[in-house]
Amino acid sequence: MTEQFDVVVAGSGAAGMTAALAAAHHGLSVVVLEKAACFGGSTARSGGGVWLPGNHALRAAGIDEPPERAREYLASIVGDVVPAVRRDTFLAHGPEVLRFVCDHTPLKFRWVRDYSDYHPEAPGGRPGGRSVEPVALDGKLLGPELTHLEPPYSAPPLGVPITQADYRWLSLLARHPRGALRLLSLGGQWLLGRVRGQRLLSMGQALAAGLRVGLARAGVEVRLNTALVDLQVEGDRVTGVVTDSGVVAARRGVILASGGFERNLEMREKYQRAPIGIDWTVGAAANTGDGITAGLKLGAALDLMDDAWWGPSLPLTGGPWFALAERSRPRCIMVDAHGERFVNESAPYVEAVHAMYGTGDGPGEHIPTWLVFDQCYKDRYMFTGIGPRQPLPGRWFKAGIAAKSSSLAGLAAKIDVPADALSATVERFNGFARRGVDEDFHRGVSHYDHYYGDPRNKPNPSLGPLDKAPFYAVKIVPGDLGTKGGLRTDEHAQVLREDGSAVPGLYAAGNASAAVMGRTYAGPGATIGPAMVFGYLAATRLAHEDQGTTGGQR
Repeated sequence: MTEQFDVVVAGSGAAGMTAALAAAHHGLSVVVLEKAACFGGSTARSGGGVWLPGNHALRAAGIDEPPERAREYLASIVGDVVPAVRRDTFLAHGPEVLRFVCDHTPLKFRWVRDYSDYHPEAPGGRPGGRSVEPVALDGKLLGPELTHLEPPYSAPPLGVPITQADYRWLSLLARHPRGALRLLSLGGQWLLGRVRGQRLLSMGQALAAGLRVGLARAGVEVRLNTALVDLQVEGDRVTGVVTDSGVVAARRGVILASGGFERNLEMREKYQRAPIGIDWTVGAAANTGDGITAGLKLGAALDLMDDAWWGPSLPLTGGPWFALAERSRPRCIMVDAHGERFVNESAPYVEAVHAMYGTGDGPGEHIPTWLVFDQCYKDRYMFTGIGPRQPLPGRWFKAGIAAKSSSLAGLAAKIDVPADALSATVERFNGFARRGVDEDFHRGVSHYDHYYGDPRNKPNPSLGPLDKAPFYAVKIVPGDLGTKGGLRTDEHAQVLREDGSAVPGLYAAGNASAAVMGRTYAGPGATIGPAMVFGYLAATRLAHEDQGTTGGQR
């Protein structure tokens, strides 16, 4: 016998769990189907930031700005790549969604102080930032479900609940007193949690766990190891999800929140530029584009399939490392196979990888890429979790990921770039660093550049000369947090066909849908924030729309 619910949600990340929570709040019967053996998806693996301008957590921190500012900002950086009605709907409902989540889960949020918007100099941009993150949450609230939480992509030592705000200063532990103070504070918090018998979670772990607790309290079942195989259709309306164990029918509709296609090599090679693969992403392993493929079979339109939530990453032997701070510290540069710089190394990560690929649609213009730095950099800054002055692992050198030499010429030979070009590039950059002005790529001009810079480095916290041997180079690849292309949707999250008509009964949110951020990235959490909003809006639409008229020609 076919099971029936009002709403079936495919995927248990922020989009799916927020959607299910909203559906339950509206009195609908709902079930969440999760392909993986764990819940949380890429949300649980993430930094957990949420970009929703105007929310109550920002106001509590004294940030109370007119909504026109955020609208101006998105219009300026996203442009007509995304219809204005989608951008404006996201912004209009963001505060409502965060308030709803806090009212129906144990989650609380606070402003990530000074974590700038990614384009703060654009009209409406905010140098002080609009991102909020979860307050540390006791994982024991999950009970036995804690063992089913998708692990983080990089686990903190001893389970210490490190937040995004903590990470900034901990990585400057050898350079700034705030690093030591933050370490002591975290140690005290961890010890207090142990005394109280807590299992403190932070970042994406806290967000996913908090949403799951909300679902448990609302009586919503999350079925793990249940993959979406296809969509059930009656007439032209989606009426359920075909799983590997049977059909789960949806009286009102299906919400696809099944993530992107970052782990699907065939799709990546079809839609994205070389070099590309599935080994450089930190997205969840189950994200193979199942929801996108199912929607495409029904005639759904696709957008932004060539793009992703890119980030320069280090292909380490234990898995990729998404380089947030490493490329923004003074005394380092990124060079291509010609031994030349090609980008502001401190640029927002999506834009940095766009620069790595360059223009056109052929193979990436500036790949292979190397992060080059000197011994002073190594002595001062944490690097991929390795402390200052600690040597890089020998296995990196054996694998060809890293190189080291007492001279720039020797380093150039080891990474196969022209020695004269690399020396000239470093000499030119060193002149910029000493003057504090990067005349080629304007590194250190944007307020965002300074967030992961070194405030004790003068005259510019983002610029420093490479002048202390030995010199190092570590390979950089076009990694990502997940893909950002997917099913085209409207302002209600309803899936659209090429002619603009809606597929009745089918909704999509999160990375299964084409991003409301278009080809850019507004700020920390601008993946998760929209995922939550459009998941919420999909459920709200299903709860209130006249089912006889939902979908069809628009």
